[in-house]
Amino acid sequence: MADTEITPDFHLAAFVTNLGKYNEGYLVGEWVKFPVTPDEMQDVFRRIGIGSKDVFGSPYEEWFITDYDCYIDGIYDMLSEYESLDELNYLAGRLDEMSGSEVQHFKAIVKMGEHSDSVKDLINLTENLDCYEVYPSITDEYDLGYYLINEVGCYDMNTLKALENYIDYKEYGSDTALNENGMFTDYGYIVCNQSDFNEIYSGNRDDIPDEYRISAIPRDTHIVKECSEQKPSIRQQLAEAKEQINKQSEKSKPVKEDISL
Repeated sequence: MADTEITPDFHLAAFVTNLGKYNEGYLVGEWVKFPVTPDEMQDVFRRIGIGSKDVFGSPYEEWFITDYDCYIDGIYDMLSEYESLDELNYLAGRLDEMSGSEVQHFKAIVKMGEHSDSVKDLINLTENLDCYEVYPSITDEYDLGYYLINEVGCYDMNTLKALENYIDYKEYGSDTALNENGMFTDYGYIVCNQSDFNEIYSGNRDDIPDEYRISAIPRDTHIVKECSEQKPSIRQQLAEAKEQINKQSEKSKPVKEDISL
């Protein structure tokens, strides 16, 4: 599901699907609105059959994502069907911690195409919003030129006097945006301020805070109990094998006939 202008109570959701069931011809899955807790994700896994067994006794252990519901422009087409649930949860958690203005700031940078090639990039971007300046009220070249000359004071208007009427604000704004690699977006004018971009998240799962790690496969206690009952220990297996060997040896011994008179 592509981006929309509706503002819901979440930024990112995914339809998590049981891969084994899908390969069998069944679409068994559930919408997950991130962020979720590990316990909530375990409940989802159980409901869609992850951790349960197929008809041959093999457990369903794999899942994939068949659709996304995303309300940040530019992210939907980047997400794949095998994204890490932990990373998606981490990203959604970071977005939830932001103020409304910070989310708008984030959306503008993503729209610009900066640091938005992967979920890892997006997570790091949430930690580096101060590397970009966003001007929400500036929507085109004329606005930018007028702002720089009349509000920032690039030129002394008292000195220019009558020449003010001959200033081409649009052309000046266009040249400025080109020179500083700025971009006009639906969220305003955005430009990188050349601050250092720090990579907080390396892509290693160990770097994800514990509360966002949700992809562990649930242990089905019923199945574990069933397996322990059906499969004896190694010691038991050796004892049973030894007993079988002894029985076979007894059967193969020749019978002695009593020839005494």
